[in-house]
Amino acid sequence: MLRTIDLRGRALSPAELLAVVPRAGAAREEALSTAARIVQDVAARGETALREQAEQFDGVTGHDVRVPTSHLDEALGALEPAVRAALEEAIARVRRASAAQVPAPSVTELGPGARVIQRWQPVRRVGLYVPGGKAVYPSSVVMNVVPAQVAGVAEIALASPAQREFGGRVHPVILGAAKLLGVSEVYAMGGAGAIGALAHGVAGLGLDPVDVVTGPGNNFVAAAKRAVAGVVGTDAEAGATEILIVADDTADPRLVAADLISQAEHDEQASAVLVTASETLAEAVADALGPRVAATHHAERVAAALRGPQSAIVLVDDLEAATAFSNAYAPEHLELHLAEPRAEDFVHAGAVFVGESSPVSLGDYLAGSNHVLPTGGQARYSAGLSAATFLRPQQVIEYDRAALAVVREAIVTLAEAEALPAHGDAITVRFES
Repeated sequence: MLRTIDLRGRALSPAELLAVVPRAGAAREEALSTAARIVQDVAARGETALREQAEQFDGVTGHDVRVPTSHLDEALGALEPAVRAALEEAIARVRRASAAQVPAPSVTELGPGARVIQRWQPVRRVGLYVPGGKAVYPSSVVMNVVPAQVAGVAEIALASPAQREFGGRVHPVILGAAKLLGVSEVYAMGGAGAIGALAHGVAGLGLDPVDVVTGPGNNFVAAAKRAVAGVVGTDAEAGATEILIVADDTADPRLVAADLISQAEHDEQASAVLVTASETLAEAVADALGPRVAATHHAERVAAALRGPQSAIVLVDDLEAATAFSNAYAPEHLELHLAEPRAEDFVHAGAVFVGESSPVSLGDYLAGSNHVLPTGGQARYSAGLSAATFLRPQQVIEYDRAALAVVREAIVTLAEAEALPAHGDAITVRFES
């Protein structure tokens, strides 16, 4: 079911490793062009475009795009007690972990009367996307909303696809989670169109443009973020999910197989990769996958993901080679099933799960960490969603006249060296009698 990529006996450079990592490149390229067109359509035609997209992609017409308050109230009242309790526990854990991500303000004293204050300002308004296509993600409501609230964001707008099953409403569990968190501005709109609407605003719906758009989704949602970059800030492009497992011969093949399947059930484009130096483990995992895939609820979807070009078993010579491959791949989720895991060696990953009792599913719900993470190799330079996503570092400069006098001549010298004499004049004028 999973193809095998055998890299044993090959000394590959970082560039060569990047060339062999399994990716669904064609799907991403298609998503980029389609998402850009959808975003432009929403920017130009607003609600009309959103309704046409809802009919085309979700099979929904005549629905309330802006969710009435009564829908939120009804959804919260209808939440099953066990689901509500689980959401409340997730909220508490993510809130605690997110609070640790808010830097404290600091003051640097550079001399008498000369100081620079470092403070962190929240953005004013954010748009948060919660998927709702092949699955329902109330956990993503928590992962988006809580860090924004912890950061101090004043206005939160949330978007999730309209559901034909519920008469064009957003899924009631998503609405219940939003209400539980005190979010009242919710829109029934999905995919790339929702990202475009949040970024550009839709006057007819009373939807004002946001400053930052975040949230997971499929490749079209991730591509839409790229299309609106520069109009608004975005988090990393959290597209179709990825799991990469680095394992040695001490790993339990049943657990490895179960964890690969757990992420493959998200989407046919999900990536599931095992990297190991143990041919015995590779064979045992491959054998374990067949019956487990057949028995799982979304068997067809899982099988499609595992058969795709983005998924594979990768055989390497040793742990050093496995580490190099993982760092080149830069997975969204990295699991380490190793006798002696050294998480510090795996520098490129959205989140690292260490040991057999720390599966990705833990991070999806109740670890306290955030599950909105960079995909497509972006973990090499991007971070997962956090309170910091909604904060802007801002410096406040305070110098008195005596402190400015200390650096007066140096400023004038540098201004003249750059042929910008007016810069120097702006200093010297302050010392003229």
